[in-house]
Amino acid sequence: MVATSKQHSSIHPSALSKSSKPLKAIFLWLAAIFITTVTNYSFAAETKDWLPSNETNKTLVDHKPWQMILDNYLIRDDASGINLFDYKKVSPNDKQMLEKYLKNLQTKDPRSYNKAVQKAYWINLYNALTVQLILENYPVKSITKLGNKLFSFGPWDDEAATVAGTALSLNDIEHKILRPIFKDPRIHYAVNCASYGCPDLSSQAYTAANSDQLLNKGAQDYINHQRAVQIDGDDLLLSSIYDWYLVDFGDNSASLLKHLKQYATDDLKQELITFEIKDGDIDHHYDWQLNEVK
Repeated sequence: MVATSKQHSSIHPSALSKSSKPLKAIFLWLAAIFITTVTNYSFAAETKDWLPSNETNKTLVDHKPWQMILDNYLIRDDASGINLFDYKKVSPNDKQMLEKYLKNLQTKDPRSYNKAVQKAYWINLYNALTVQLILENYPVKSITKLGNKLFSFGPWDDEAATVAGTALSLNDIEHKILRPIFKDPRIHYAVNCASYGCPDLSSQAYTAANSDQLLNKGAQDYINHQRAVQIDGDDLLLSSIYDWYLVDFGDNSASLLKHLKQYATDDLKQELITFEIKDGDIDHHYDWQLNEVK
């Protein structure tokens, strides 16, 4: 309610001045939060803005520098069965190469390419940005320890790149572009969050030609590893990915189990069928430990 001049007339000016100081401070604090929010989101990604493509354009995007980084520092034979990254050994020259690669990606407008090239572009951009983020803050125990926003759990809402004049966060790339545009649940096996609980960082850079193959491999490797699927008696222990993004896997347990069985080995598939018959409980877990070489 807006106060009238009559209501203010009974208050002494000096009293108003003294009492308004705390209120002014609170107002300025709230205004700062509002301005920050508007600044952060006024140019935020909108899914509809990234829908266009040029299907007649057969031009490819060069991901060779990213492939060189993966060849040099991704460990694929660790006893854990998880692809680990050797952050501490990345040379200054390779850090510069990664930075140059990311800058080059950001000079392109992915909408001028066909959808297959776009898909590979966004996946590689996300993963390369994540690795760069860890390198810039290394040593760090978990990506969740990073983040510039107040009370943030990780850096996913921080500005990470600028593409076609639009500032993008990692969350923008994943949740406003990759998931809603491509509508492929296998996307979750492609984008890597630099954590033990996450699906593997692919040893191959994504391209228009290999994306489908790599997405299937990512699904198979993850689902058949205990960090994704474990059966303990009548209980099924799943990665929290299947809880957070259940909607992408059919939005119910039956559809999710169908998805898991599609990529499971014969032994695991039979265990999942048995679990369905028993109608046991489903629990979830996730390991945010950094996916680094020990």
